[in-house]
Amino acid sequence: MLEEIRIRGLGVIDDAILELSRGLTVLTGETGAGKTMVVTGLDLLFGGRSDSGRVREGVAAAVVEGRIAIDPTGPVAARAAEAGAELDDAGSRAAGLQSLLVSRTVTAEGRSRAVLGGRSVPVSLLAELADDLVARHGQNDQQRLLRPARQRAALDRYAGEAALKPLGAYRAAYDRLRELDDELAELVTRARERAQEADLLRFGLAEIERTTPESGEDRSLAAEVERLSHADALRTAATTAHAALLGDPGAAESTELTDAVGLVAVARRAIDQVRSHDAELAALSDRLSEVGYLLADVATDLAAYAESVDADPLRLATAQERQAALSALTKKYGDAVDDVLEWAKRAAIRLASLESDDERIDSLRTERGEVRAELARLAVEVSAARRAAADRFGAAVTTELRALAMPHAVVTVPVTQQEIAEPGQRDALEVDGRHLAFGPTGIDDVEILLQPHPGAPARPIQRGASGGELSRVMLAIEVVFAGADPVPTFVFDEVDAGVGGTAAVEVGRRLATLAAIAQVLVVTHLPQVAAFADRHLVVEKSSAGLVTRSGVTMLDHAGRVRELSRMLAGQAESESAQAHAEELLEAAAAVRPGR
Repeated sequence: MLEEIRIRGLGVIDDAILELSRGLTVLTGETGAGKTMVVTGLDLLFGGRSDSGRVREGVAAAVVEGRIAIDPTGPVAARAAEAGAELDDAGSRAAGLQSLLVSRTVTAEGRSRAVLGGRSVPVSLLAELADDLVARHGQNDQQRLLRPARQRAALDRYAGEAALKPLGAYRAAYDRLRELDDELAELVTRARERAQEADLLRFGLAEIERTTPESGEDRSLAAEVERLSHADALRTAATTAHAALLGDPGAAESTELTDAVGLVAVARRAIDQVRSHDAELAALSDRLSEVGYLLADVATDLAAYAESVDADPLRLATAQERQAALSALTKKYGDAVDDVLEWAKRAAIRLASLESDDERIDSLRTERGEVRAELARLAVEVSAARRAAADRFGAAVTTELRALAMPHAVVTVPVTQQEIAEPGQRDALEVDGRHLAFGPTGIDDVEILLQPHPGAPARPIQRGASGGELSRVMLAIEVVFAGADPVPTFVFDEVDAGVGGTAAVEVGRRLATLAAIAQVLVVTHLPQVAAFADRHLVVEKSSAGLVTRSGVTMLDHAGRVRELSRMLAGQAESESAQAHAEELLEAAAAVRPGR
């Protein structure tokens, strides 16, 4: 909801502030006073095209600023946050809402700048947000509901649960169909790559299986090859060490001891003879005994080792051949045999996944067929609800137009489908034997058509009505759609063009009806319309020498009487005109919908 707009340096407006609220606000004033500049300012604020020719002469730039109350959890707040905009927590006068500050600057040189929540943004973002913030209807500016997609969405909400419930299920099925199509496309288009990958995996697994490596085998095999390659040297070293420790059993007896065990025994016996005389020496004797036992054990182990070492050339060749086979695997599949075994585990899992793709494709195709059948059923249900709602809606708008000085106009809302002659070339949904184009909202095209008088063709509303008629047609549509196509603010510029008398009263009544659920801002020349206002603003022009300025003033009851008198008779102070104005205000209050 718009709470405040400030316009500076735009046309005849030097500096004007419009304070707005819920309900119906009318904007009046003499011709040339600047009402058009107020509408132009609103258009700029919501991303409209800039025109440097509108910049007030003598100023560097025209500036339009607005404060908009929005739901901090709604889509507008989310989109603004994506752009880096910040909300003003304390700015809004409405409970539960926050203020979004918007600014648009147009320089005399033609440069344009937009600011949203303190952050510079593209002007296109303001236009994007406008779809959810304001509906503008003027003789040269009809937006929002003129787009067929918006008309279809509004018709769905107008139809209620009869359309919305199956449409929700349809959208879920449609999303699932897109997922299935994407997965199938990936599986089918990558069939060759998957087959090549599977062949490589099979080859690797077969190569590993033929070799049958065992965990840690490469390390143990390397140690064995090293031992077999130096068997003679190892045996000689062990034999020599054994002889040094225990002597050579094959040598002739000698009275001179040369082995380590014998020498240790001699030393121990020498000490044992006197050990009883000193405890410290006795301890040393015990230690020599331990050394003797240890040397004897080592000598025994050396003898056993020397016997076990066998220089077997055949075993060495076999071990080296096995080592080469393992080396071939580690070059391809990992740094060590354990890495090769881990690769084999992963490869087996991946191969199983690739080999199951054909089954997966069959399963996905079966599910896709089921989802398409469900989509067709739901699409038919949605279409039926739309057609029923379209008939009700067309009749209701036609009735509204009769009261708005368009007694012969007829509004219809055909719900049509696009049939595809060659379904193989485009994605189509088979419905009752026909191949129809479909999308996330179903199979239907919806567009509101207007037949302005008998004999005239029914055409899209923007081409079937003149500028003045179009505003009334849009008013009738908005009144009928009220609540079904929620937008917080409506702006009507000269919606009453070409009408008067009773029709003007009906225009005012319908604007008041719409204002019961939304904020409505109307630029009008008719006192019958202005009398229905909850808030009346007047654009006043003043001249100071050669400079003309316009400002905006909010009127109290007395001011409204004078302004309505001016609009009625051109004389604000005329007693008879003022009496008539009072009658208009009383009559409007009596028939205005309660809020």
